[in-house]
Amino acid sequence: MPKKQTKKGSTENKIRIRVRAYEAKVLDQSVKLIVDTAKRLEANVIGPVPLPTEFTKYTVLRSTFIYKNAREQFEMRVHKRLIEIANPDPKVIEALTNLSLPSGVDVDVKMV
Repeated sequence: MPKKQTKKGSTENKIRIRVRAYEAKVLDQSVKLIVDTAKRLEANVIGPVPLPTEFTKYTVLRSTFIYKNAREQFEMRVHKRLIEIANPDPKVIEALTNLSLPSGVDVDVKMV
C-alpha cells in the first residue's frame, strides 16, 4: 500500500501504537497518558480506537474420576486500543519512548 501524498508532494508518515492490557482501567490510564503527551507536543493524534476484546476461556476439573461434572471455568480478557499519530516530529517520538507506563501494559509501535 503506497504512502499518501500530501499537497506539497511529501509522503505522510504515521506512527501506529497498539496498546494491550488485562485490566481496562490501567489500559485507559496509559492511553490517556500517551495521547496527552502527543497533544502537548502539538502532534496530530487519531484515536484512541477501541479494538475487540480477546477472550480466552479455560475449563478445569474440580476433582478427578467420579466428579467429572464438577468443573470450574476461568476467563482471561485482553483489552486493546489503537492510537495513530500522523506526521510525528522527532520530539514526539523521543517523548513517547521516554514514557514510563504501568506494568501489565504492552505497547507495540509501528511506522506506517
